[in-house]
Amino acid sequence: MKRMPEKQKAEDVAPAAPAESPAGADEIEIDDPTANLQADLDRFRDLALRSQADFENYKKRAAREKEEAVKYANSSVLERLIAIVDNFELGLAAARGDGEKSPVFSGLKMVLKQLTDFLAENGLQPIDAEGRVFDPNQHEAIAHETSDDVPEGIVVRQTRRGYRLKDRLLRPSSVVVSSGPVA
Repeated sequence: MKRMPEKQKAEDVAPAAPAESPAGADEIEIDDPTANLQADLDRFRDLALRSQADFENYKKRAAREKEEAVKYANSSVLERLIAIVDNFELGLAAARGDGEKSPVFSGLKMVLKQLTDFLAENGLQPIDAEGRVFDPNQHEAIAHETSDDVPEGIVVRQTRRGYRLKDRLLRPSSVVVSSGPVA
């Protein structure tokens, strides 16, 4: 290693004169540790507030979903019971042929009433479609029929009753819709 003269060493090590910059005062503020800490504190405070708001929204959404799950928990059971009600109504119609005084008709009518009362207590409401305007949100059109008496778009006949569970459609009514008079 070569030795340098003392004079040359001092010149190499001597600091250069600071350059005057128009943003010289701003650089001092940026390098200020308290300003950096305050900026970090503001950023983390904002992040904490956002996280807290997100968590509150999550809690509300989870509570709403839980309430909805409880509200409609019986829907699959009630949907299966609807098929039983349909068969009871068919049996009741067949027993009516034997006379309304027959014990079979009376028994079926009582059981059907109990079953429909139970379903109504659990929030199931039948949809009466006959004579009403066809609504694709509640009715399922299975056929069109010409009719001189019934205007176009009105339900002529209901072949299968529809049901709503509280505010949701559980099963649409199967209906025959009038296509109006023959042209």
